Amino acid sequence: MLARLLKRELLRHWRCRQDLINPLIFFLITVSLFPLAVAPGSELLSRIGSGVIWVAALLAAMLSLESMYRDDYHDGTLELLLLQSGSPFSVVMAKIISHWLTTGLPLVIMSPLLAVMMQMNSNAIGALMLTLLIGTPVLSLIGSVGMGLTVGLRQGGVLLSLLVLPLYIPILIFGAGAVSRAGMGMEYGGQIAFMGAFLLGSLSLVPIASVAAIKVSLK
Repeated sequence: MLARLLKRELLRHWRCRQDLINPLIFFLITVSLFPLAVAPGSELLSRIGSGVIWVAALLAAMLSLESMYRDDYHDGTLELLLLQSGSPFSVVMAKIISHWLTTGLPLVIMSPLLAVMMQMNSNAIGALMLTLLIGTPVLSLIGSVGMGLTVGLRQGGVLLSLLVLPLYIPILIFGAGAVSRAGMGMEYGGQIAFMGAFLLGSLSLVPIASVAAIKVSLK
């Protein structure tokens, strides 16, 4: 059931390729502007690189959240999926996984190129990819709850930001902090452990909360 729903979600995203490309272009342009504003060769770039890339990734993930439930909600498909599948949990998980595969994973893949532009060293680049690999699924999971609560609102974008941004801050702090410590040759295992705990906690609780949020919006 989950595999079939996931295949449907990936095909749906592929048909709306503009929704896939826009967050990636935003991520690329946002990070690329910083080297232009700071003198080439400046140590400032390497110091701020982790924070810049992580903030840009967070905003890019938020930019793509509306595509998670919006179209299926407005044409009635979401309600049919929840009723006919017999497993609302599988429907939500398929949407979360497809969102990460089409948004979070490309951000991870693009990050080394942007890290080189920010003059980050190899240790920092490795830590950046690892933290994004752990952190971007958390962004998709938390965003699923916020989107589930606001999908029925006409202008839910601002409310969605207010709901999910405070929950994104811890993962942003630990992610950027781990990369900064790696760039300075320091141990960052503690930050990775906290991020792993966030991921496991989100996997345990968020799908249930997302199902409840969607049911509230459908009533």
